[in-house]
Amino acid sequence: MSSIKIAEKAGFCFGVRKAVETVYREAEEARGEVYTYGSIIHNEEVVKDLERKGVRVLDGPEALRALRGGTVIIRSHGIGREIYEICEKKQLRVVDATCPFVAKIHRIVQEENAKGRQVIIVGDPAHPEVMGIRGWGRKDTEVIESAEDFEALGLEKGKSISIVAQTTYNLTKFKKILDKITDLGYDIACFNTICNATQERQTEAGRIASEVDAMIVIGGQSSSNTRKLAEICSAACENTFFVQTADDLDPKVLASFERIGITAGASTPKHIIEEVQTIVRSEF
Repeated sequence: MSSIKIAEKAGFCFGVRKAVETVYREAEEARGEVYTYGSIIHNEEVVKDLERKGVRVLDGPEALRALRGGTVIIRSHGIGREIYEICEKKQLRVVDATCPFVAKIHRIVQEENAKGRQVIIVGDPAHPEVMGIRGWGRKDTEVIESAEDFEALGLEKGKSISIVAQTTYNLTKFKKILDKITDLGYDIACFNTICNATQERQTEAGRIASEVDAMIVIGGQSSSNTRKLAEICSAACENTFFVQTADDLDPKVLASFERIGITAGASTPKHIIEEVQTIVRSEF
């Protein structure tokens, strides 16, 4: 008898749910034009649905400066100080849906800089959350993705350094980077800012992947946290499938597997997860 294991932590996390609900509410109330600064979350299906409801995406500071009015919603990833200043100067109505865990990192960066410490962010430098975090730091704030990146900075050993992490960063990798930096003899203050939901999701996904013959990870291709889930699952289960929607899943591929696991990123809507579950169950 074949079996299916479904992760309890799959789907929207608290921060994403709050942000998405905020945009839908604002679109419904329609106080003039409604915009999000960047895609509200990294899920193409949700973004398309919001576009149908009249919500437009601003792709950068210049698009923001070109506005003549309307409501700007700050996405769950957060933004840097400069973007708030532009909104204030333009006298735009701002609805802040920044994830509380991300907002906490913004405060830490400012507090550590005020103590005279240099901030290092462990994460993807091109990710909007990391760009926003960096926007609250001094000019010497750096972003690294590995211990090698840190060494390449060539920082003086006596420098006081504070380290934070992108909320969706791989916890195991983060710990390894910290261990290496500590071994190098630097004076560091570490803040594990990987959110609890991410840690729990990654741990659960890895455990399920180690117990099944095939693992399905559901989420947008541009979603950082979903890509990390796929990476973790692939390390534990060689038959890991990363799909965005049920349409990306070939049921025939699953026929040869006895035990199948399913998880999903923090920006994956519930209905997409349910559609994938239906296809998998139909094969068994």
